[in-house]
Amino acid sequence: MPVQIKAYEYPYENITAVSEKQFDVHQELYKGYVNKVNEVWSKLDGDAKREEANATYSYYRGLKLGETYALDGVILHELYFSNLGGRNNTPHGKALEMIEERFGSYEAWAKDFIACGKAARGWAILAYDQRSCALHNFMSDAHDVGAIWTAYPILIMDVYEHAYFIDYANKKADYIDRFMQDINWDIIDQRVNQL
Repeated sequence: MPVQIKAYEYPYENITAVSEKQFDVHQELYKGYVNKVNEVWSKLDGDAKREEANATYSYYRGLKLGETYALDGVILHELYFSNLGGRNNTPHGKALEMIEERFGSYEAWAKDFIACGKAARGWAILAYDQRSCALHNFMSDAHDVGAIWTAYPILIMDVYEHAYFIDYANKKADYIDRFMQDINWDIIDQRVNQL
């Protein structure tokens, strides 16, 4: 039976880091990833030319690479949209406790997370790594590059230019600073409590 996913609609509520226009354009890009996941899965359910699979180049290899790139793009965007904005932009609860325990202070964590965002070409991710049983700031230059298999994403910051260019042009640091003031810490605390 074919598997398909649907795009979620994320409301533009309590968001100050980006304009509604920027947010809407970004959501259209996300919907494109959803469509590509469904297209790839449809092709994998059909004649994916498995008998010609090859590590250098093959139709099947292209589908499988596209699958992880597009699906990771869907997942990361969904996490990003849902942790943006919100009524409570102050770190609290178990999330704050874990950040302070691992990094020494919220300020030390924020300094490292901001540096991670500035260094990344795609994503900065605060994640709980099950192997080390600790929080880490990871960076990813592409949706499917730099992922840690045992890590559970807690906070996602999209730093691809498509996330901010309408509002900030090439001022990535300004976007990151504004993002840090627009995190929905209720969502972050919910994610931490699911560990």
